[in-house]
Amino acid sequence: MKGFYLSLALIAGVIIAQAQSEASQYLEAIGNEFHQISQNSMSYTSAASHGKSARKIEKRRTELITSIRAAETKIRRMKAFAGDAALRDSVVAYLVLDRIVMTEDYGKILNMEEIAEQSYDAMEAYLLAKEKAEEKLEAAYDRVSDQQKLFANRNNINLVESTSKLGKKLEKSGKVITYYNKIYLLFFKSYKNEAYLMSALEKKDISAMEQTKNTLLASAEQDLEKIGPIPAFNGDNSLKNACQQMLAFYKMEASQKVPEMVNFLLKQENFQKINAAMQAKRPADRTQADVDNYNKSVKEFNAAVDKINVMHNELNKKRGSLLEQWNNAVENFLDKHVPKHNG
Repeated sequence: MKGFYLSLALIAGVIIAQAQSEASQYLEAIGNEFHQISQNSMSYTSAASHGKSARKIEKRRTELITSIRAAETKIRRMKAFAGDAALRDSVVAYLVLDRIVMTEDYGKILNMEEIAEQSYDAMEAYLLAKEKAEEKLEAAYDRVSDQQKLFANRNNINLVESTSKLGKKLEKSGKVITYYNKIYLLFFKSYKNEAYLMSALEKKDISAMEQTKNTLLASAEQDLEKIGPIPAFNGDNSLKNACQQMLAFYKMEASQKVPEMVNFLLKQENFQKINAAMQAKRPADRTQADVDNYNKSVKEFNAAVDKINVMHNELNKKRGSLLEQWNNAVENFLDKHVPKHNG
């Protein structure tokens, strides 16, 4: 998240070689313009990280864009210091990019959010777009930081790099979201694959069930391997553990339960043929053997129905419990690690 704001760290940690020199006042004046931007950035970040969708935090994004535009206008009007415009111009360039990213890039991200849940590729693209937007600002921030240090060196200002409380909050938030997104994508791929499997089951499409079962099994197994080496976040393994349990469930479902579902559908197809053949015969034409075989088929099919219903009830209960556990883990993880901000 460093690129999401211009840190007050250097400004806050300035030691002036010549007390209240014009150069230090110039540097401080620029730093002061970022205070409201940093406040609004943290407010936006906190809201986005604590379960609020992009649509619900539009007001905060608008406030952030307004503060960026105001700072950009004010700094653009500042005169170059002793003919040196490098710092001012780098800051203006950062603010212009910041405004464009928050207006255009995040405008597109807002639209992408609408379809992100539809597929893994859409979700991956959505999260990648947010990551790329932040990378743009990170690069611009680094250029400002370099110019700030050069300005200080040219004007005998000793900068002591420290980090403001707000800067620490933003930096920590960025690390939390990066970790969360990595885990979330591992969860989401199998979550969507299971949804495709359930759709095929509802349609009683055995061929599609076999295909989606294989896809689900592959994603669950592969992502269980991927998540293994991921360390806990600051000693907190709750999100990782919840994801591992979901993936283990999907693996079990695909490898053990789907074959039973397919087997039941085949039995159902066979019974429907037997039933159709029996109904096609007039009662007077039915032999005792026909009746006995039919009754046997009815009994076997009813037993199969009971068995598959028990299995589905157990799966639904287990799935529901694990999904609730996952959602709670996400909420608790973000609440615990993303600093709250009421600014």
